[in-house]
Amino acid sequence: MFFPNFEHTRIPVDGVTINVVHAGVGPPVLLLHGYPQTHVMWHRVAPVLAERYTVVCPDLRGCGDSDVPESDREHMSYSKRAMARDQVGVMQALGFERFSVVGHDRGARVAHRMALDHPERVAGLALLDIVPTKTVFDTVNRVVATGYYHWFMMLQPELPERLIGGAAEFYVRWSLERWGATPGALTDEAIAEYVRCFDAATIHATCEDYRAGAGVDLEHDRGDIERKIECPLLVLYGRGLGALYDVPAVWRERAVDVRENAIDCGHFIAEERPDETTAELLAFLSE
Repeated sequence: MFFPNFEHTRIPVDGVTINVVHAGVGPPVLLLHGYPQTHVMWHRVAPVLAERYTVVCPDLRGCGDSDVPESDREHMSYSKRAMARDQVGVMQALGFERFSVVGHDRGARVAHRMALDHPERVAGLALLDIVPTKTVFDTVNRVVATGYYHWFMMLQPELPERLIGGAAEFYVRWSLERWGATPGALTDEAIAEYVRCFDAATIHATCEDYRAGAGVDLEHDRGDIERKIECPLLVLYGRGLGALYDVPAVWRERAVDVRENAIDCGHFIAEERPDETTAELLAFLSE
């Protein structure tokens, strides 16, 4: 149904097996998905990019059809550092030592960490609809807390797994509708795939992701506050994030070479505005 001309494979990396689809010719581009989605979120973008680039679309650890490793008390297993290391390993297994990275939402946080931890690997970076984790926690007010309510719910012990698990399909569909702003943009087939993959193990893994975000990820961000992203950075963001932050200004404090564009849509940019997203990425990658 999705990615019919892509090769489907599973790649073991340091004890975790990552589900991947890939295709195309040309310079390599890694696409990292957000929450509560899987690699399927790129189904309208990746095939067009693959006409000019070698496109790699994995499921992050704990999501989609990738492995769900056990967590630990410090949530290190779901730190963005661990997830970034997974994806560097995936690209190495496919023969790519240096590549461009495009990330949305949680995948964008993985991509941000990758650019800091592995600058020699990342030729170009595109981040869709995020500001840095540290920025979110440092600017919490009523509006941010309302917009990012799930950040605070999901870091609680046990409770979110029980609440979300009691109505998993409703939660996925409600979240997609709440954070999106383009009715009908997310296809029924894509939503069904997100629901299929949103089982108890994934619910726990994604809660661990957010717990890491409030703990070890935040520590890593604070530790690297003086470091800047060295490669060219493209920032795309929707109306909601743009109402909360001066997104370009935030990223200019964290990167040396920033270009940006506001997209007239909600959070799910690649699905709400796939043609515009693809055009922005092709223009950026061609440089």
